[in-house]
Amino acid sequence: MKIIILGAGQVGATLAENLADEANDVTIVDTQANLLAELQDRLDIRAVQGFAAHPEVLQAAGAEDADMIIAVTESDEINMVACQIAYTLFHTPTKIARIRASEYLKEKRLFQQDALPVDMHISPEQLVCDYISRLIQYPGALQVVDFAGGRVRAVGVKAYYGGPLVGQELRTIREHIPGVDTRVAAIYRRGKPIIPEGDTVIEADDEVFFVAAKKHIKKVISELRKLDRPVKRVVLAGGGNIGLRLARALEDHCQVKLIERNRERARALSEQLTKAIVLVGDAANEALLLEENIESVDVFCAVTDDDEANILSSMLAKRLGARKAMSLINRLAYVDLVEGGAIDIAISPQQSTVSALLSHVRRGDVVQVHSLRRGAAEAIEAVAHGDPSNSRVVGRRIDEIRLPTGTTIGAIARGEEVIIAHHDTVIESGDHVIMFIVEKKNTAALERLFQVGVSFI
Repeated sequence: MKIIILGAGQVGATLAENLADEANDVTIVDTQANLLAELQDRLDIRAVQGFAAHPEVLQAAGAEDADMIIAVTESDEINMVACQIAYTLFHTPTKIARIRASEYLKEKRLFQQDALPVDMHISPEQLVCDYISRLIQYPGALQVVDFAGGRVRAVGVKAYYGGPLVGQELRTIREHIPGVDTRVAAIYRRGKPIIPEGDTVIEADDEVFFVAAKKHIKKVISELRKLDRPVKRVVLAGGGNIGLRLARALEDHCQVKLIERNRERARALSEQLTKAIVLVGDAANEALLLEENIESVDVFCAVTDDDEANILSSMLAKRLGARKAMSLINRLAYVDLVEGGAIDIAISPQQSTVSALLSHVRRGDVVQVHSLRRGAAEAIEAVAHGDPSNSRVVGRRIDEIRLPTGTTIGAIARGEEVIIAHHDTVIESGDHVIMFIVEKKNTAALERLFQVGVSFI
C-alpha cells in the first residue's frame, strides 16, 4: 500500500517503522528536518518537510495516488484539516486522524463524508484508559486484549512457582479446569518464543499468552498464578486527559485518589469527578505518599506526560509498599529497562495507537490487530470468506491449514458462539479467526492465507 503519515513524533515514527518493515510504500511528513533525517537513516521511507495540511505539501508527498493518509501530528485541527484536503483535492480512499480532545469526539455527526471526511479517528488517551482499565479488572495479567467485540480475550500472565499448571504439560489443562475451554497460544521463556505443543511443560517465570471466552479468564489466570485479590484502592499520578478519563472510569467501583501538582488543574479536576479524591502535590514526594497510606494501595499508576517522573514515582510507590506499580512510558527504550523490575507494567501509548491503526492497513478482512510484547509479536482477528474452492482456510480443519511458521490459531468467534480452536476444528465462511504470530516477518503470509481467490464474488 502507498501510505502517507503526517507527523514524525513518537506515534508517527513507531507507525512508520511497523509499516516500512512490511514492504509498504511509506512517506512521512513533518516540519522538523532533524526528525525526518533520523527516520530516513533507519528506515526505507520517503520524507517530505513541510506543513502537513498544506495542499502543495500533500501533493509533494504523493497524495494524488496514495491509498491512505494517517494524520498523527500533535494538533487535532491540523489532522482534521489534512483529511479534509486529502478528500477534496486528491480523493484519498482512506483517511485516519488522531484526535485527542474529547470535545470533538462527543459529536458523532462531525466525522461523516459530508462534514469532516475522516474514516477512522483514534484517541490515544481513550485507548490507554481502556487498556489500563482491563489490567485493573484482571490484577494478575501483564496484557489483556479484546477480540470479537469483547467476547474473546487474549491475556498474557507470568507463571509463578506454585501455580497448579506450572510443571505440567499443556495437554493436562482440561483436567485442571474441567468445563473451561482455553488455548495457550504462545509462551515466552527468557525472552524467546516457544510454540506450544501438547507436551510443552509450563515453567515458572514463563510469559504465557492464552485465549478464552471473557467469562473464563479469571479461572484460567488462577491456574497459572496465585490469583491477586480484586483492586479496591487506586492512586493515579497526573491529572491530564488520561488521568481524568481513568479516574472517571474507576471511581464508581474503586477508591480513587488522583495526585496533580498544578493547583488550578486540580481544582478543575475536582469539579469534574464525583467520587475520586483530588490531591495537590508531587507524586514523587515520599512524605505525601506515606501520608496517603501508599502501603495499602492496590495499584499505583503514573500517567503524567513526563516519562522520568512516571518511572521515579512508580518505583518509589512500589518501594513504599504499593502492591502493583504501573507507569506510562512513551520512550520504547525505557519500557524494556524498567518492566518486570521495580515497575510491574510499563504502558506504551504508541503501541496501543499502532495496534488500532494496523487493522486498517492489513490486507484481507482483518478486523483487529494487537501488538504483543511491545511489538515483537501480534494477535490478529481475521474474517474467513469464500468456500473450499477459492479459500485456503474455509472448509478445512486447522491441522490441514499450512500456517506460517510461529503461528497458532487460538479461537473462533462464530456468531455469538466462542469456539476454542483444536486440531480438528473446521473453519466456516464468516468465522472470526483469532491468531497469534510470534514472528512479525510472517504476518504478510498470514494475511495472504485469508485472501479469497478471484472466483469468489
